[in-house]
Amino acid sequence: MSNRRRFTLIAAAALALAGCRQAEVVRPALWQVDGPHGERAWLFGTIHALPDPVDWRSARIEAALKGADRLLVEVADGNDPAKAAAVFKRLGTSPGLPPLRTRIAPAARVAFDRLLAEQSALPDQFDGVETWAAALGLNQLLMAKIQNDAKNGIDRALQGDPLARRIDQFEGLEPQLALFDRLPEADQRALLESVIAAAADAPRETAALQTAWKGGDTAAIAALDHKGMLADPDLRQLLLVDRNTAWTARLQALLNGGARPFVAVGALHLAGPDGLPAQLERRGYRVTRVQ
Repeated sequence: MSNRRRFTLIAAAALALAGCRQAEVVRPALWQVDGPHGERAWLFGTIHALPDPVDWRSARIEAALKGADRLLVEVADGNDPAKAAAVFKRLGTSPGLPPLRTRIAPAARVAFDRLLAEQSALPDQFDGVETWAAALGLNQLLMAKIQNDAKNGIDRALQGDPLARRIDQFEGLEPQLALFDRLPEADQRALLESVIAAAADAPRETAALQTAWKGGDTAAIAALDHKGMLADPDLRQLLLVDRNTAWTARLQALLNGGARPFVAVGALHLAGPDGLPAQLERRGYRVTRVQ
């Protein structure tokens, strides 16, 4: 056999093996919730975007999905890019806004300029964009830069799962974005400056969250819920604690009505003393870690 022929066969075999490479097997945290009158729910921590697909399914998750009567997620109506863009534009743009750079504290402007350059973004692309929307837009650029893709997110995978017979949502796309839109301008600017300040550490912090999520390490996840946007106490209260409290009340109402939901929300919402498991326990439910 000629050397060229041998090289061709080896290359073909290598490509075939690469194409057949199995997705990484991960085991995120799963809890079972039991109430005093037979109520039952499951809480599953998700991650919204990943660089590559992962194998997140397990026998325990399969059993929980089969036992549930609905899948309950943060947002179920945000998978249509055109609809999402239209809502974002309607809520996130206003005429007559000053240039975005002037809405940032002078001390943060050098880091802002550097961030725009690193993301190949131009300042005028944020003309007419409200401060909160610019913050989310820059954060999305950062996530894309470190190759996080929502198509690999677990929320989206669950919504396409055949075992998810009925899908319900805590908030929905527009109400979720409206949370940001209602922020006072001072808080919006704090949000934007938190994105700018966290940009340098974003790859490391994102990788740390993904690693903790993959292994169901809730202590490590809880340690990250004061980072980035959540480092500001007021923003953390609004974006994490208050939402968790509202979701817990909604979940309790569903359980009282006989529902058996499989709750799949971002892993940060399930960690620490402000997470859904802790809040449900304080309301008298037994919450058991099953994965």
